[in-house]
Amino acid sequence: MDDCFEKIITLLRDRQDFVVATIVRKSGSAPRVTGTKMIIRRDFTLIGSIGGGMLEAMVTKLSAGVFESREFVLKDFIFLDKTDSAMDMVCGGGVKVLIEYVDPYDAEAVRIYEKAAELKKQGTEFVLITMVHEHIPFITGKDKWICTETAFYGAEDYDVQRITTSIREKFNHIEVELQEKNARYLIEPFYRFEQVCIIGAGHIAQKIAALTKELGFYTVVVDDRKEFANKNRFQTADEVRALRSLDHLSDKIIINHDSYIIIVTRGQSYDMKVLAQMLKTDARYIGVIGSSKKRDYTYQELLQEGFTKEDVKRIFCPIGLNIHAETPEEIAVSIAAELIKVRRGKAYDRG
Repeated sequence: MDDCFEKIITLLRDRQDFVVATIVRKSGSAPRVTGTKMIIRRDFTLIGSIGGGMLEAMVTKLSAGVFESREFVLKDFIFLDKTDSAMDMVCGGGVKVLIEYVDPYDAEAVRIYEKAAELKKQGTEFVLITMVHEHIPFITGKDKWICTETAFYGAEDYDVQRITTSIREKFNHIEVELQEKNARYLIEPFYRFEQVCIIGAGHIAQKIAALTKELGFYTVVVDDRKEFANKNRFQTADEVRALRSLDHLSDKIIINHDSYIIIVTRGQSYDMKVLAQMLKTDARYIGVIGSSKKRDYTYQELLQEGFTKEDVKRIFCPIGLNIHAETPEEIAVSIAAELIKVRRGKAYDRG
């Protein structure tokens, strides 16, 4: 699930208005999970992704009207088949998307988003509740609430308190849901989870993705080649992203302190491009495939680009524990073992 709150807070503090698109329901083979968010700026540039292709183009087009009227849009999008030029999406699925305006001068909205960002930074799990009116076409900060296992934030509301009680009864098992009983409420849990992002979708990536999923990591595979980054090749991955390029990755994928980055692209120049971007994040683990010779060259290049020795010390290269691995399967095992070592708090114990 996307963590956009830091970017939202940056925009709000800059007094920029924007639109947030959220997948609130998914069916079939839709490319992104429920709860995935995308931010649309006033100039129609995007932060994050809800699936690429024509879906994002149509949502962006709808956002123009949302900017103008400030009224939310709740719309279904159906993906007919993989050759359907109208949607250019994975076959046999669909999503319902909520497209809402966010006003930087809405004090209640700012407070709720600031609290969400604070809780996220603290590692506190919480659920965001949004009332999606059936007869009033606007969503403001007064229509949003946050509950943790012990705390509640937002205006007092009897119905929301009732929903909060229900949420707390099964707090760790809440899923994204658009409730449509007496009134419509969007329920969005934000739990701390560890994500492995594999950048590069070759043979080694296939083997790694299968292992990381088994180890309980939320597994995302990214490449700029559709013929490699697709669900047929990565059936167990939680998300498979075929991007137009590997530039500006932080605007396309969410990376935080619970992220583990595995860089296995198709060449050294691509590895360098990605690595330089990842060093600007606070990812918990950054590993790059390659030999000791490649490592030394890469580190020297990074230092010349202005990165520090402390930056370079964050990199795990050659990637994986030294078990003299040779085959893709063995390399994947060595990488998975290193991830476990980092997860257990032995990040820089390379022995």
